[in-house]
Amino acid sequence: MRPTRVVVTGAGGQVGRDLVDMLAGTVVPGQDTGFQPDARPVGRDEFTVVALTHQDLDVRDRDQVAATIASRAPDVVVHLAAYTAVDRAERDVATCLAVNADGTGHLSDACAAAGAHLIAVSTDYVFDGQSTRAYVETDAPHPRSVYGISKWLGERRCRPSDTVVRTSWVMGVRGRSVVHVIAQRARAGQPVRFVDDQRGTVTVAADLARALVTLIRERPGGLWHVANAGSLTWYELARFVGGWFGLDDGFATAITTAELEPPPLAPRPTRSDLDTGRWQARWAGLPPWTEGVDRLLGAWTAVTP
Repeated sequence: MRPTRVVVTGAGGQVGRDLVDMLAGTVVPGQDTGFQPDARPVGRDEFTVVALTHQDLDVRDRDQVAATIASRAPDVVVHLAAYTAVDRAERDVATCLAVNADGTGHLSDACAAAGAHLIAVSTDYVFDGQSTRAYVETDAPHPRSVYGISKWLGERRCRPSDTVVRTSWVMGVRGRSVVHVIAQRARAGQPVRFVDDQRGTVTVAADLARALVTLIRERPGGLWHVANAGSLTWYELARFVGGWFGLDDGFATAITTAELEPPPLAPRPTRSDLDTGRWQARWAGLPPWTEGVDRLLGAWTAVTP
């Protein structure tokens, strides 16, 4: 059997770096090697990977996307390239839509022409936060921000046979995320203020990457919510990180979104936690967020002076 040929766009990002290394059989920083959703470790020479950063591929360019996918002849494309600057997108609408909506459509078209399976990663921000429970895949999107609209439009550009993964609050050992900011402040003994009126689900990059390995193998198609177990607010995350560094509750202060200075340009959903029941009915669920962030912090402190 020949290796499965996988193209990864956005390979320089948090999830992209973890996925590329994981497909090569490398244990990535912060990974739980016991987490195997499909009960199968990555086999030696199971995958051949083509890692594409934004310098290698401009997803806004339909012709370049088509030529790249045709020439690489992948079995699967994992589309992680995205415009993720949520607030900046409010003033850079055209670019955000071109990357997240048009770019995803170009990948879906190119994969269909090349006979490849597309796995496209979307976001919890397609929801408006007005639900009284965690969101399931059948809930109607109603995005409030340009970023959320762009990702929803990207979902709609995908074919029914494509696999679309909604995830949320992604944070990894490598790259830059909110948890890094909190950890740096905790190390310095500097208090933080975080909102307690935005609720969501953490997704540790290494756990998401391992889930994507399963999807690369299975290619189920359709829409899937993938995140670590449990919901929380940003304030609860800050308290957890402070406690991890041995700080008391005085480290983190709870505020409302209305108290943020400067106020964010893009509206955020008040809750966007994802129900991952569909995933758990088929494969092993991702570990609890507390366990994932504990691993993340352990790996981060080991490599960060």
